[in-house]
Amino acid sequence: MTALAQRWCALQVLHDRISAHIERALQPAHGISVREFSLLDVLSRQHDDDGGHLQMKQVAESIALSQSATTRLVARLEDRGLLSRYICPTDRRGIYTEVTADGHRMLTAARPTNDTALAEALDTLSAEEELAPLVRALRGSAER
Repeated sequence: MTALAQRWCALQVLHDRISAHIERALQPAHGISVREFSLLDVLSRQHDDDGGHLQMKQVAESIALSQSATTRLVARLEDRGLLSRYICPTDRRGIYTEVTADGHRMLTAARPTNDTALAEALDTLSAEEELAPLVRALRGSAER
């Protein structure tokens, strides 16, 4: 395996282990998954100005899911009252998705859990020789 391929595998391991750690924190405390948290977070940063609403393709790319998986995730969160969808007022073909008041409350409550779990995972993974450089790079980019 080339050095590049090894680093790519290490990056995948880092992502999967961080996600699993955060999932174990979010699920029992708030009843949401990492993907649900990510979707709420992305959608909460939309605004009503021109270009402020994301198309489903943009949302899918930002949470690293296919469009169909993102649509199913949106539907689940809509069923739980955390998101709502409505027709774009200027283009009747467009559908906007926004975080409801309950969704904002969920996101606000879950954010400290997410942030703490992320820090814990990075602390643990930084002790692993193969993952330590990636953890340093991630932490370094967050400090800029």
